[in-house]
Amino acid sequence: MAGSIPPANGQGAHPEARVANGKTVGGKKGQRKKPRRPRGKAGSGVPPTSAGNISPPAMRGSGNHEAIASSASDASVPTAATPIAERAGGWQKPLPHHRQAYAAIDLGTNNCRLLIARPSGEHFVVIDAFSRVVRLGEGLAQSGRLSDEAMDRALAALHVCADKLRKRNVHLARSVATEACRRASNGQAFIDRVRDETGIHLNIITAQEEARLAVLGCHILLEQGNGPAMIFDIGGGSTEMVLVETGETVPRILDWQSVPWGVVSLTESIGAIADHPEARATAYAEMRRRVDEGFADFTARVSPIRRVAQKERAIRLLGTSGTVTTLASLHLELPQYDRRAVDGLVVPAESMRDISRRLSTMTPAERIALPCIGRERSDLVVAGCAILESILDIWPADRLGIADRGIREGILRSLMATGAVSRNSGRTQAQ
Repeated sequence: MAGSIPPANGQGAHPEARVANGKTVGGKKGQRKKPRRPRGKAGSGVPPTSAGNISPPAMRGSGNHEAIASSASDASVPTAATPIAERAGGWQKPLPHHRQAYAAIDLGTNNCRLLIARPSGEHFVVIDAFSRVVRLGEGLAQSGRLSDEAMDRALAALHVCADKLRKRNVHLARSVATEACRRASNGQAFIDRVRDETGIHLNIITAQEEARLAVLGCHILLEQGNGPAMIFDIGGGSTEMVLVETGETVPRILDWQSVPWGVVSLTESIGAIADHPEARATAYAEMRRRVDEGFADFTARVSPIRRVAQKERAIRLLGTSGTVTTLASLHLELPQYDRRAVDGLVVPAESMRDISRRLSTMTPAERIALPCIGRERSDLVVAGCAILESILDIWPADRLGIADRGIREGILRSLMATGAVSRNSGRTQAQ
């Protein structure tokens, strides 16, 4: 088969609880004459492989970008993140601390994902999850609207999420939508339809908030070291690069940039590619050019910091996206995707470049035949490779950390931090 993938030589993955998709268990509701908001009881959203404060960081941008601020007291949670029982119109007796469940839904341009977890001391344990490719942004680049077919696919997935939220005893939930709904002229109308048909209150978040949540969800997988590091998230409709300063707890954002090029939007902007080597090479070069152009200002701003980090051999890079997890699977030559082997892996950057370039030259049939790609990702992975290569040019680390976690985990950490503050506040008031 053309384009063989190099063998594994990265570091091992961090252990983490497996995501479960088993049967759900509901809880009983109590009754009170006067409904009141139950006190939150939550631990840290930091997975078992991490340490540090659970409070979300105070982050700020630089250059001409607005600040990204958050604290444990507000956790950037909008009114859409309310107790499930309260939204249902009734009061529910608070569960013991270790049994309270929190949920996060991330509706992206390509995927719909749900994660439900319970606090466990300073960590959290995933108790249920769901993920489906919905391609909500399909055709958006051409029409500026979400198509009826795409909305129907997303709604079908969200109905599954709503069913899981009803069956699980969820204390607090937050549901967000990203680039597709931000860009679409009928994005808000779709959000309203979701609320009416499923009861899920989606919040269209800004690119700033998307970047913040991605950092909050995956930063613990950064390699140890001093100085700045880069975290990036290649999505379906946009890509975020975030320069962070690491410390004892959560990192502080020094600068960031979001560009409207994700695997779906970039693929659709190029259009159909003729099935011969010259056409594939031309299309890939054009993808690289568009991404480079989008990040040009950011590249100029971070260049002085990059030069210092390179001189001190302290340049660190962490990626969260389907692109990096897929390429990491190819690097390991996995017969099928295994999150336990990929999440937390550290891969030589040159290996990821080599895989990207090989994929860009393959025919669609050759990409489909590769394990961990298949038909579902075969038409989008090339755009992801182009974006990744541009990122490796902007921040040329020798090694790339791989994270199969991001926005959902960031949401859970924010919710659990909010619950902890609410619980402590409630105790203070009771005293």
